[in-house]
Amino acid sequence: MPDQPAGSPELRGDCGNCFGLCCVALPFAASADFALDKPAGSPCPNLADDHRCGIHARLRDKGFTGCTVYDCFGAGQKVSRHTFDGQDWRTAPKEQARRMFDVFPVVRQLHELLWYLTEALSLPAARPVHADLRRALAETERLSLRPAEELAVLDVAAHRQEINVLLLRTSELVRAGAADRKGGKGSKGGKGGKGGKGKGKDRRGADLMGARLRGADLRGATLRGAYLIAADLTGADLRDADMIGADLRDADLRDADLTGAFFLTQPQLNAARGNAGTRLPRSLSRPAHWA
Repeated sequence: MPDQPAGSPELRGDCGNCFGLCCVALPFAASADFALDKPAGSPCPNLADDHRCGIHARLRDKGFTGCTVYDCFGAGQKVSRHTFDGQDWRTAPKEQARRMFDVFPVVRQLHELLWYLTEALSLPAARPVHADLRRALAETERLSLRPAEELAVLDVAAHRQEINVLLLRTSELVRAGAADRKGGKGSKGGKGGKGGKGKGKDRRGADLMGARLRGADLRGATLRGAYLIAADLTGADLRDADMIGADLRDADLRDADLTGAFFLTQPQLNAARGNAGTRLPRSLSRPAHWA
């Protein structure tokens, strides 16, 4: 797979070339994100005969916010058009349809890894590991193209662990460069702000739900897997921050600077709140529901 920008169409969901797999294969439970329960392998009642969502323009109003923040990273079209060669689950034998639903989440995970690896290769600071990243990218793409029988038993967790070693090294290189550019200066402060140099920059897996981080200097911070649900990040400086796996549901990103933030995905942004003043990486789009 050739290098491509992280925002390339191959790594974004293309519903027009998919048979609505995410609306069938994945389960969801009645909650703030979904208006009802749906088991895995059962079509969502809003799925139309043409595999499009019947309430797509009204998902949030109808209680399906979870659908608006989801992206398959292009796995849907690959499983639909490549793995199963354009076969529709509606007309396929039941056993074949079940296999489609089993394979889709596997390919989705592989495509998410492809997104991260592709972005890592676009980062100049990660040049020392570019060769390893290219090999990992090629191997992950090769795995995603395996036959359905092999994908169904693939140990994705083990592969993800191998990739994570490279992504961690990438993060260290990028954030070290950010620290050099920063010149060792401390936090710019800001009311309620946290950050600055030193231990405050490592927020891996931190519980920051509802945290007051307005105006915080989080340049070059690692927020890998941090829980930032409903956190106030208004005006925060998140340049060159590692955002992989950070939970941004309902986080306030108004006027925040995410320029250069890396391993940030469109689903994470879609789950947050922002405005016209929120500065984003070039590969990502401003969510339509933002003010």
